[in-house]
Amino acid sequence: MQYWTPDLTDLPGPKYSAIAAALSRDIARGVLRPGDRLPPQRVLAEQLSIDLTTVTKAYNEVRHAGLIKGGGRRGSFVSGAAEPTPVPEATPVDTGMNLPPEPEGSSLARRMRDGMAALLAQPHGLAALQYQPSGGATADRVAAAAALRQRGIDASEDRVLITSGGQNALHAIISATLTRGDTVCAGAFAYPGFLSLARRYGLTLAPVASDGEGILPEALERAAQAGAKAVYIVPENDNPTTATMGGDRRRAIAAVAERHGLIVIEDDAYGQLAGSPLPSIATLAPDRTWHIASVSKIISPGLRVAWVLAPSTRQAWRLAADLHETAVMAPPLNAALVSLWLRDGAFAALVGEVRAEAQARQALAAQILAEVPYASQPDGYHLWVPLQPEASVADIVNALRPAGLSVAPAEAFAVDPSHVPPALRVSIGGGLSRDRLKRTLGLLDALIAHSPGRRATNI
Repeated sequence: MQYWTPDLTDLPGPKYSAIAAALSRDIARGVLRPGDRLPPQRVLAEQLSIDLTTVTKAYNEVRHAGLIKGGGRRGSFVSGAAEPTPVPEATPVDTGMNLPPEPEGSSLARRMRDGMAALLAQPHGLAALQYQPSGGATADRVAAAAALRQRGIDASEDRVLITSGGQNALHAIISATLTRGDTVCAGAFAYPGFLSLARRYGLTLAPVASDGEGILPEALERAAQAGAKAVYIVPENDNPTTATMGGDRRRAIAAVAERHGLIVIEDDAYGQLAGSPLPSIATLAPDRTWHIASVSKIISPGLRVAWVLAPSTRQAWRLAADLHETAVMAPPLNAALVSLWLRDGAFAALVGEVRAEAQARQALAAQILAEVPYASQPDGYHLWVPLQPEASVADIVNALRPAGLSVAPAEAFAVDPSHVPPALRVSIGGGLSRDRLKRTLGLLDALIAHSPGRRATNI
């Protein structure tokens, strides 16, 4: 490929930068392949009628990015794929987190590799490795706002912020909107990350009566009348109970918030997995609601990116200051990659892969746990398993964890830890293969069948 000549059309910036961008682009597109020899720097300088040092600087830019190698008398070559270094197989570690399943035949690794290459091949692609503005780069906020609008949520980029995951978003929202002693409502069980933040900030947690759809509007009304300031809600596939609010319930909750001026923290971690999405609280009570949409629970926890839709532009930029203080910024290359996927359709495809895998695993659970009462959602990847009062939760948890099944006792989610009925949240996602999941769910079935108060009818 000694006759390669860069097409510098429409590539802005200094000449060396344009040459580097053209070289990176042609490598990403496959015009230049691993092992191809590049034109000598002096020859390319003569072809382009530019100074030799300009070409040298361009080659060095691309060499530092790892896309070419060599130099000197040997010349420069397009880098080949590095030989993988063998590493010992990692033993799965149960972090207690609810992790999305790894789909069979997942395209995630390929899309990450291709997406990163495409980003770095763009003019000024290395800007994604620099510090970003408070609240995220404009392009990322525009892409996030467009994604929210596709879900029926009225969102402009001025009200959308990019955060380093949902937990970072919760931290900033609590810090910016609530003060020590404020009462925050939640169901009897809630996401532990929220509970730990609420307790750290000295908030008063008020458990509100719930049913299969989540918080009861009349119970929330009574709490609001008693002085509650905010309510924390996971409207779709609640963690841990799997409760999902129907449309009427969401409208009733939004009406209570509007009547009493409640702050609504809508943690919509799983909403984008739903095959038939329902209106968000942010759509029904936009002036009261902080809406969080995270990528970690619908594609991969390694993508520490979430979007926050604030009730107003003023509140958004107040939150941006708190975000900067706690995490400075979301990982900029991850944020840019997610935005690229939103634009080219890869995001929807990846979410669809996780949804299909979750549905397959739910079908396995329904088959294996046919005689075990539990709650679930068809597009979700956790189960809520109530146990008999005589059951030993600790014994079941200790037996399952070495087998690789992620289980957490109900007490980890209890808003009021003084009275916790025995139950388990069982995650059927993570790195477990379907075959391994079958075996571990079979063990769960056996342990429950042999618990005190249950007959072994399924052994």
